[in-house]
Amino acid sequence: MTLYGVGLGPGDADLVTVRGRRVLEEADVVYSPGRLSRSVATEHVPEARIGDVDFPMTRDEEELRRAWKAAAAEIAPRARDGTAAFVTLGDPNVYSTFGHLRRTLAAFHPDVGVEVVPGVSAVTAFTTALGVEIASGSSIALREAARGASPTGPDRMVLFKVTDVPVTHEGLVDAGYDVVYGRRLYMQQGETVVTDDPEALADRDYYTLAYAEKRGLDPRPATAAFDDGAETESEPAAHTDGGVEPTAQTDWGAESTADAATASDIASVERAEGEACGDAVREGPSR
Repeated sequence: MTLYGVGLGPGDADLVTVRGRRVLEEADVVYSPGRLSRSVATEHVPEARIGDVDFPMTRDEEELRRAWKAAAAEIAPRARDGTAAFVTLGDPNVYSTFGHLRRTLAAFHPDVGVEVVPGVSAVTAFTTALGVEIASGSSIALREAARGASPTGPDRMVLFKVTDVPVTHEGLVDAGYDVVYGRRLYMQQGETVVTDDPEALADRDYYTLAYAEKRGLDPRPATAAFDDGAETESEPAAHTDGGVEPTAQTDWGAESTADAATASDIASVERAEGEACGDAVREGPSR
């Protein structure tokens, strides 16, 4: 049968996807690698169907490999004979333990089918929690900032595992960044904090992230002018292939004022509309 890697989202049980919840409800057993993911899973699965796997708190790679082999040996028979799920916070393929399990199963239990059910990741959820907008056309980088690290370079960064906020903050500010932090965003356990004051997060917490943006950036999307109170003037209406006024003959094969709009005009309008909606529009006339 199948092992499903299910992303539970950032920590709020209501943010589990519809598909993820369905898989959890139908699975014979649901494995959880930690206390937080278990607390979310039990909102959708009875305790009797929760299976625990233990992993040592160590950086010793050999010890970790032994632990993952043991976990795979526990999970494989249940997935082989029925349906099993392994849950993680966020998305199973983003900063997750699930990749270790998938590789271990592929190496030692290749007959077990594996499917991934994506979850809402803090990579995207942070924008809503912190009140940040990443406008169309902006670039953003994902970095880890454990133990006081202060990555620099990109104009915009999302930093994970910010375990020493004051030290990281000092390095980022010196490098010319404005920074806002979020701790335990959308989590049911612990206090959620959003702040730009590093001293408010002086105590260490693995579930702390930051958004850093270089000072002086001015992306200025077109609608930002509305925030400035700028008055807009009426522009001449653009001709489109669907908005022209036909002549007295209403048959589409008959002459109409659409003849005045060339293929180049139409292509230009379509490109402008696509760009306004954030789409990447290919060059050349539309067909």
